[in-house]
Amino acid sequence: MTIAIPARPGPFQLDPERVALVVIDMQRDFVELGGFGDSLGNDVTRLQAIIPTVAALIGLFREKGWPIVHTRESHLPDLSDCPPAKLARGGALRIGDVGPMGRLLVRGEPGNAIVDACAPVDGEIVIDKPGKGMFYATSVEAELKNHGVSQLVFAGVTTEVCVQTSMREANDRGYECLLVEDATESYFAEFKAATLAMIAAQGAIVGWTTPFERLREAVE
Repeated sequence: MTIAIPARPGPFQLDPERVALVVIDMQRDFVELGGFGDSLGNDVTRLQAIIPTVAALIGLFREKGWPIVHTRESHLPDLSDCPPAKLARGGALRIGDVGPMGRLLVRGEPGNAIVDACAPVDGEIVIDKPGKGMFYATSVEAELKNHGVSQLVFAGVTTEVCVQTSMREANDRGYECLLVEDATESYFAEFKAATLAMIAAQGAIVGWTTPFERLREAVE
């Protein structure tokens, strides 16, 4: 039996047997001072503000026993999986450079770890992705199929980049997607607002959006 979640542009019919939570890139490099996001001159406090809601959303899925996927944008230490066009991005520091939390966006470095409040536990899926989208050059689709998942609830950062890219990738693969509005954030308020509008436009062309409390109340 599905659960009707009040959402935009209309109710999202959540199937407890087929749903998984995807938490995109809640890693120190994006959320904390001294990380890659901060090195680009962004206000990381905007992202820090959603940590309690993301943690509560993770807790809800754990309580229900529903699958959880965590992603990290990260690269091999030799940067062989990072194309030159991406390496050229940055401000004072670029991907692979040494910052206050180690080498930026490199696997195994302190800054690449997911923040403690949202950290995965044993049994949850962790995907290291070299791109913005979670499906590119990763095993996530096989993991989702193995769990019988066809619906994805999204949270994480940043709304208009890695979250939206992953949602669009999922949409193209036939997944039904719901974005939790207050469990995602951008360094730029106007970018988040535009992304939420685009996702739900034209009858949920990419997916649905809803606040956490509406989701929580519906499933509990």
